[in-house]
Amino acid sequence: MLERSSLPIASNTKRISAFMIDDVIVGVLILIIFYEQLMHIAVPLSTNATAQAIEYFQHDLKQFWINNAIPILILKILYHTFFIWHNGMTPGKYLMKIKVVSLEGQSPLDFSKALLRASLRIVSEMLFYLGFLLAFFLPLRQTLHDKLSYCVVVDA
Repeated sequence: MLERSSLPIASNTKRISAFMIDDVIVGVLILIIFYEQLMHIAVPLSTNATAQAIEYFQHDLKQFWINNAIPILILKILYHTFFIWHNGMTPGKYLMKIKVVSLEGQSPLDFSKALLRASLRIVSEMLFYLGFLLAFFLPLRQTLHDKLSYCVVVDA
């Protein structure tokens, strides 16, 4: 097992900043992809904010999530898998000058590990981000998805 002193472990501040940048990028992608559906939901509410309009809005928004939850999850998994597999950095990590490396040899993650990490990341998000809290307590600042995919985030 590698010791903390032998790795330039990325700070939690950089990791949080990268997380927020990546979430904004994914949010913009979702907005672009589902723009028409979202506008169909929002426009009637902007012209008529009655109780009935709000009720319809809530119903339509619920239907939107029911219909699109799987594609949105797939988009998030593909985003994180591709960038981590391709060069160890999502755009947010690139801007924060941090990258994901394997604990075995500090090499970039192969496709299967990148996919595992991205999938586990979604699970952590769905469980109220509890898996992310581990980064505040573990010596290598690993989240649950880092720990289970045998990787660590380091300064680039």
